[in-house]
Amino acid sequence: MSIESTHSSVHSPIKVMLVDDSAVIRGFLAKILGSCEDIKVQNIATNGLEAVNMLNKQKCDIIILDVEMPVMDGLTAIPKLLQAQPDVKIFMFSTLTTQNAETTMRALALGAVECLAKPTSTQDLYAKNDFKDMLVNMIRGVAGGHKQTASAQRETSKPLSSPKSSLQSGSEPVKSRLHPHAPKTITLRPAHEGFAGKPDLLAIGSSTGGPNALFKLLGTLRGIDIPIVVTQHMPPTFTRILAEHIKMQTGLAAVEAEDGMPLVAGRVHVAPGGFHMLIERKGATPVIKIDNGPMENFCKPAVDPMLRSAVKVFGNKIMTVILTGMGSDGMLGSRDIVNAGGRVVAQDEKTSVVWGMPGAVALDGSCCAVLPLDEIGPWLRKSSLRLP
Repeated sequence: MSIESTHSSVHSPIKVMLVDDSAVIRGFLAKILGSCEDIKVQNIATNGLEAVNMLNKQKCDIIILDVEMPVMDGLTAIPKLLQAQPDVKIFMFSTLTTQNAETTMRALALGAVECLAKPTSTQDLYAKNDFKDMLVNMIRGVAGGHKQTASAQRETSKPLSSPKSSLQSGSEPVKSRLHPHAPKTITLRPAHEGFAGKPDLLAIGSSTGGPNALFKLLGTLRGIDIPIVVTQHMPPTFTRILAEHIKMQTGLAAVEAEDGMPLVAGRVHVAPGGFHMLIERKGATPVIKIDNGPMENFCKPAVDPMLRSAVKVFGNKIMTVILTGMGSDGMLGSRDIVNAGGRVVAQDEKTSVVWGMPGAVALDGSCCAVLPLDEIGPWLRKSSLRLP
C-alpha cells in the first residue's frame, strides 16, 4: 500500500501497542518500529486481556493485534479495546491460512481497520524489507491522517465549489488535508458530463477500511444487471474469503477472479491478492486477465491497472467508485475513466477510515460526486444504474 506520509517532527510520535503471544514476533515488530523516529512502541502485551488493561491506563493510536492468543484471543479483544478507546485503529496480524483469513474478516466486521499477513518463518521476518515499508507506511497513513483531522477541519471549512446537482444535499463539505498546497475546495465535474445512459461496468477500488465499506455499498445494489469488478488491497487467501463474505452479506454473487473468467452481469469479481486484475476482450466477451507484473503504488493488486484496462474494453461506459483507503491508488486510473467519458464518485472524508484514495481522486478533479458511504448506493441506483 502506498501513502504520502503527513507525519513530521512537529507532531508527537505515533503510539503503537503490540499484542502477540510470540516473543519472536514481538521482538521483530519492536525492532522495525523502533528504527522510526516518528513511531513509538508504547506498550507490548502477550494476549488480549493484557492489551485491554493497558489501554484502559494509557491510550494509543495503533494496535497491532494477533489473531490466536491464550487467555483472550484477538477476536474477543476487539470490542473491549474499542470500548476502552473508540478511536483506536486496530490492525489484525495473522498467517495466510484460510482459518485465520476467515477470523480476520470477522475482526474487520467488528471494527478492525486493516489486515496484515504475518511472515511464515523467522528467516522471512528479517529478509523482507517490503514488509517493513508496508507496515511503517500503513501506520503513518492511518495514524497521520487521523491526527490531522481536527486541525484540517479548523483550517478549511469552505463548501464544495460545484453545481448543487452534483452532491446530495446532506453531504459534508470536503476538506483538503492530504496535500498541504492543494486547493481548499474541490471542483466537481458537472453531473451531466460522462456517458449517456447506463454504464456497462461498475469498477470499485478500496483499501484500509474497505471490506466494511464494500459490504455496505454492495448491499444496496441488489438487482444490478452489469458486472462489478473490485480491487481491494488485501493479501492472498484473504481476497477469496472477502468474496465469500460479500456473497453472504450482500446477496450478490461474488467470486475471486481467475484468469480467463468471463465477466458476468450481476456478479462481483474480486481481484486476487498478490496479482493485478485486468480486463481484456476475448472475441466479443470481456474476460479477466490475471497479471503478475510489478506492484503499482506499492500495491498488488492495484486499482490503477484495473481501471486502465477497463477503459480499453468498455470505453466511456464505466462507473467508478473509490472508497476509503490509504495513498493515491486509483487516481490515475480515474483520470483515464473521465478522459474516456466515464464517471467517478468518491467516498467523503467523514465516513472514510482514511481519506487517502478517495481524497486524491476528489482533489484531482475527477469526481462528479463526493458522498457519504450510505448515500453512494442510492446515488448510483438513481443516477447511473437506473435501478428502482
